[in-house]
Amino acid sequence: MMKEKTYEKERAFLAPYAKKSYESLGRLRDEPACAMRTDFQRDRDRIIYSKSFLRLKNKTQVFFAPDGDHYMSRLTHTLDVSQIARSLARGLSLNEDLAEAIALGHDLGHTPFGHVGERVLSSLCPEGFRHSEQSLRVVDVLEKDGRGLNLTFEVRDGIVNHTKNGRPSTLEGVAVSLADRIAYINHDIEDAIRAGFLREDELPAEAVLAFGRDTSARINTAILDIVEESNGKPYVRMSPARAAALDKLRSFMFEHVYEHANKLIQESAERMLRELYLYFTDHPDRLPAQYLRTAETSVPRATCDYLSSMTDKYAIGVFKQLFVPREGSV
Repeated sequence: MMKEKTYEKERAFLAPYAKKSYESLGRLRDEPACAMRTDFQRDRDRIIYSKSFLRLKNKTQVFFAPDGDHYMSRLTHTLDVSQIARSLARGLSLNEDLAEAIALGHDLGHTPFGHVGERVLSSLCPEGFRHSEQSLRVVDVLEKDGRGLNLTFEVRDGIVNHTKNGRPSTLEGVAVSLADRIAYINHDIEDAIRAGFLREDELPAEAVLAFGRDTSARINTAILDIVEESNGKPYVRMSPARAAALDKLRSFMFEHVYEHANKLIQESAERMLRELYLYFTDHPDRLPAQYLRTAETSVPRATCDYLSSMTDKYAIGVFKQLFVPREGSV
């Protein structure tokens, strides 16, 4: 069988610290195995064909409704993370299928309007809101009409722990966390330069010296550094010098771009989501029934489920429908 051949390759070629497909701790609910695909390969396919994954193409990464076709969306960011994570897994003889599945699912629960949306929901919801936890909720509860995707423990663990402060239980999960940071910092720099919010010569000199002057060089340097630092070791990490330089770049982007880019549009997005949240928590009967399916789901949580599922365009449309007077209305 094809799956058995994959198992043989994993036993022969993967590093001792890699997570083998046949070692998975399993799914939330038992189900018949696939004759062709490993469990991690099935998880990857389930994520790709999910509704939440399809919606990522119309969710903001950093710049809202940019004037141009070559800015990152949440989907292109996800594909970027997947490619970097696979490169790291290949270089370190880790499980590429597991790394890819985690990467493809890591942002499924992200809000419209990028981190602005996350910040608004986090400030309003009494139960809190973090996109990593929401991504896990998407695959566990919200997809497939409440049945969820029933993914493996390792993929679920990597999704919920992909942020900088997370602690993934597999090296593949650590690789995705690093890939996420490498991807968003470098391509956000590219978008900021394209949008005129940043000039390349404004980047911190020590970071340029450590990684290179363009996106391709910076990503390639980061991947090679991690592979050289971690090869044959029971960990995946960047060298201390390059890790410090990456943190410097991240801090620079927060200070000069994330808090300032499209300020007027950010404020509009905040207002929209705030009004939508208050409206639906006051009128839970207007929420789609699928988000109030179980008694365990509170109204604030159901509201966050609904709002975070929205694309930018859909959120704007719902806001207009509820709050903008139509022509001829009294």
